Amino acid sequence: DVQLVESGGGSAQAGGSLRLSCVASGYTYNRYCMAWFRQVPGKERESVARVHTGTIFYAASVKGRFTISKDTDKSTLYLSMANLKPEDSGTYTCAAAVFNCVWSESEYNFWGQGTQVTVS
Repeated sequence: DVQLVESGGGSAQAGGSLRLSCVASGYTYNRYCMAWFRQVPGKERESVARVHTGTIFYAASVKGRFTISKDTDKSTLYLSMANLKPEDSGTYTCAAAVFNCVWSESEYNFWGQGTQVTVS
């Protein structure tokens, strides 16, 4: 089975930094599109960054502040978040898409359990 396990969430002050990790197992890591999503209660889940075969995309709200990266040897996806804002708070979840590397969450086949980020 494919498993994605996130860690690294927590609390930070506005202007601070956090780094999230997502360890993948059960499939050929490099073949899939990997993305980070976040969700705030009462709002739709949104994709903030994705990476596939070296191509990276960021949502406008995080561009210049967040960095998505992969460590192939460790089968780990990262999201480095800097200059955090209160509106960055939410549950962050990593996901993998087998076929289409796009923003739509419906294209993602595998999901982690999520990690909470709170910025105050």
